[in-house]
Amino acid sequence: MSRRTTKIGVLVRLLLMCCVLGVAGGCDKNKSQDAKREKEIAQRQKGEANANAEKFEKSDDPPITAQTRFAAGQLAEAQGNFDNAISQYQAAIKLDPKKLDAMFRLGMAYVQTRRFDEAVATWQRYLKATNNSAQGYGNLGYTYETAGRIDDAEKAYQAGIARDPQNQSCRVNYGLMLARRNQLEPAIKQLSAVLPPAAVHYNLGSVCEQQGRTEEAKAYYRKALELDPKLTDARARLAVMK
Repeated sequence: MSRRTTKIGVLVRLLLMCCVLGVAGGCDKNKSQDAKREKEIAQRQKGEANANAEKFEKSDDPPITAQTRFAAGQLAEAQGNFDNAISQYQAAIKLDPKKLDAMFRLGMAYVQTRRFDEAVATWQRYLKATNNSAQGYGNLGYTYETAGRIDDAEKAYQAGIARDPQNQSCRVNYGLMLARRNQLEPAIKQLSAVLPPAAVHYNLGSVCEQQGRTEEAKAYYRKALELDPKLTDARARLAVMK
């Protein structure tokens, strides 16, 4: 990323800081009702933020941290700019090889851009850094599944469950994968291990709906509502499908 792009990111942060400070000043109105004074404070804070931004622009060596890169990656990802997000997360990890949140988002960004080999390598690194966490295995399994490597996905999910039998992401993702392959009995077993019965039926209904099996989906949604009348998502899905 160019220095110009980095500076824009910091400028945005400085302007956001100004907004936060302005709100803080407004919250103090119980101590002072002098609107003019509050306006002067807000203007001064805005001026200070602009001055800081200008100073940053003139700096030959602005401070760049792993967290700065991570925040820039999150912003780029939110804007749908995955290539830039990947570059930022890579830079964050280079600055701090143990920055797990950047490693996590990098893996997800690789999956989003279908760069599966790089995603797998990232999750394997994440597993090593987290002492083979169930979360890491769950994400590795999801990556394999998205890439069409079903056998590898199953092994990863099972490894995560062995590591932590109550890990919800491993159980749910594995259960959904089984349901999509019409292996309902083992799918229900995995989902039921971490979800209440109504949620199990709702998830099965979602799979059926995604596969165009409308009547089956409706039946699962109705059963979910029967088990939990407060499950508004199931009610909403039924309303759409009528």
